[in-house]
Amino acid sequence: MQTPAAPPPRKGLSNILGNLGWILGGKGFGAVCSLAYLAVLSQSLGVRGFGHFALIFGTGQALVAIVGFQTWKTLVRFGAEAVHRQDWARFGRLVWLCGTIDAAGATLGCGIAWVIYHGFADVLELNPAFVEIAFLFSCVLLWARQTTPNGIIRVLDRFDLATYVEALVPVGRLVAALAIMATAPSVRNYLIAWAAIDLLNALIYWIASVRIAPHALRRRHFGPFSLTLREHPGVIGFFGITYVGSILDALFKQGPLLAVGHFLGTSAAGIYRLADQLAQGFGKISQLLSRAVYPEFARARLANGTAGFRKLVLQVTAMAGAAGLVVTVLALLVGADLLALVGGAEFARGGVVLIPLIVGAAFDLASATYEPILHSLGHALYPLLARALAGLALVAAVLQLAGIGAVGIGWAVAIGFAVSYLLLSLLVFVALRRASEAA
Repeated sequence: MQTPAAPPPRKGLSNILGNLGWILGGKGFGAVCSLAYLAVLSQSLGVRGFGHFALIFGTGQALVAIVGFQTWKTLVRFGAEAVHRQDWARFGRLVWLCGTIDAAGATLGCGIAWVIYHGFADVLELNPAFVEIAFLFSCVLLWARQTTPNGIIRVLDRFDLATYVEALVPVGRLVAALAIMATAPSVRNYLIAWAAIDLLNALIYWIASVRIAPHALRRRHFGPFSLTLREHPGVIGFFGITYVGSILDALFKQGPLLAVGHFLGTSAAGIYRLADQLAQGFGKISQLLSRAVYPEFARARLANGTAGFRKLVLQVTAMAGAAGLVVTVLALLVGADLLALVGGAEFARGGVVLIPLIVGAAFDLASATYEPILHSLGHALYPLLARALAGLALVAAVLQLAGIGAVGIGWAVAIGFAVSYLLLSLLVFVALRRASEAA
């Protein structure tokens, strides 16, 4: 019997740039829509109303992180080999395991949401009239934000398809925001619209996944989970690591907003949220770059060997650092004016908060490739350790600087991201050196 030919080496950087091109194309369009609907929300609800919306939305996102296992990363990390070999039965069993974990997490999250909103709404300074709608909104978000279909599309290199599907959210939100503003602008109506759009997006994601991976998603591949765990040694530990990493990410992304709401009140939370949204918009490239490189790094380790992988790492890391510098300069030049333009006069004083948040976003962008690099080298614990230490720095800084207002919490975020960048840089250097020595 003739041995099958080995697959050709991956064209790593060109594949990453191609993936990033698809993502940026969709996200660039989405960013314009996002700025437009943020302007509609902030100006139609006012500072306090937008603050309530922001706290409810931020709490929902935090819950998604608390009970989510980032299953898309598991599919990319452990499914890449099965896809590489076109072993669809093995890949399908992994998909069903990830989907089941997503569903279990969403169910648990709904229980936690009930406890939070019916027991601790006063801690968030949430209007009692919003308790029930906030609970229902969080439940919808938990079921809609499952990441298994996202992982299927990414591990199969269908970034073009992901771009089309994800464009539905910003477009839908903009259309809904304009319609609600023209008829009955209220926190409740915006939450209902956002929930419906997220559910529709999740449904389309699953339909797209079934269409591109029909052999993997057959029912006969459902279970036994014990076989899936044996086929992928280390997957349980990886689930645990990515889970804790997701919580730490929520600490950085949603924790400061909730801290502003707790220490400074709803109106301050509204101003902080708009500034944070703009800063995250400038720093969104970090998430996009991470999504683009994650599957390519996973496959490059299999196809290109240590030397080719190291070259790819150096190229992409340099690209991320340069992008961080460019984004920082652009954001500092136009960010404050953009905040006033989007939010109006009531939100203009948030310009001073935007500066430290942009600095933090720049550090986040510069370190965007580090987690995929460490995961592909088999060191998934390293980024978790770095983010945990950075999280401690963030909490300590918030407690020290909250007394000077929202800008103090903004600088605490910048400190946290700076600590994370420095630690991850050191760990990547150590991991690459060890990989070279072992080759």
